[in-house]
Amino acid sequence: MPLLRDEEEIERPVDQRTITRRYTEESVKKIREFKDGPFFLYLAQSLPHISLFRSAAFKDRSPAGIYGDVVEEIDWSVGEIVAALEETGVAGRTLIVFTSDNGPWLTFDTHGGSAGLLRDGKGSTWEGGQRVPTVMSWPGKLSPGVVREMGSTLDLLPTFVILAGGTPPQDRILDGHDLSPVLFGTGPSPRTEMYFYQGAQLYAVRKGPFKAHFTAYTSYVKQKPFPRDPPLLYHLGEDPSERFDIAAKHPDIVAELKSLAESHRKSIASPSFQSRTNSRK
Repeated sequence: MPLLRDEEEIERPVDQRTITRRYTEESVKKIREFKDGPFFLYLAQSLPHISLFRSAAFKDRSPAGIYGDVVEEIDWSVGEIVAALEETGVAGRTLIVFTSDNGPWLTFDTHGGSAGLLRDGKGSTWEGGQRVPTVMSWPGKLSPGVVREMGSTLDLLPTFVILAGGTPPQDRILDGHDLSPVLFGTGPSPRTEMYFYQGAQLYAVRKGPFKAHFTAYTSYVKQKPFPRDPPLLYHLGEDPSERFDIAAKHPDIVAELKSLAESHRKSIASPSFQSRTNSRK
């Protein structure tokens, strides 16, 4: 695969052992270029997605093998970006968000990462597939601490817009919420519900600590989706590993989440990619 800057091809095939360093250097360059005005920098590291690569400087640095080496180099990358923000004097007016798009790719064993005590991984609607850590930093604005309330990457758009002094688009329905209250300690998270999709299909719904699975599916192991009626029900505060089904003990909660799922399905149009998929069949 090639490495591109805009439409210019820089290298083909790209040496992926250098990719984290190159992304980092490019990001630092942009921070210095944009320091005098407002800017938004989105750095989507290619790693630790399979296949794994790290530079010579980080080879065998971690006891967790090559996956650990890759993560240590990404940790170095974050340090370089933070240093650039501090050197250019913009750290105090810059919100940093560090997160991931999905859980571990378990079919690649130790090369795919780990979700710890959470169940399953990438491709599933279990907690291990979609629940990821998030770290936010804004010197002088955010107080150090741990937030255990619900949030989603869907919430980043409205949060960023509002923090920048703007107004989110009013001509469409956004799936996100402004997380400012929970970030600044002025109130709870406005997100009280979460909908878990596999492709265009709603498989699970969470409200508060309770999560109902209407279709059970394990990540990328050729398992067919298995509808559950009644759905599986878990209390994520007491059972984050989703081990103990409590649906029989809480029929009222099951009924509430069923109703919530049905209302949600009725409130949205079918995703456009689904219609394109059907047209190809």
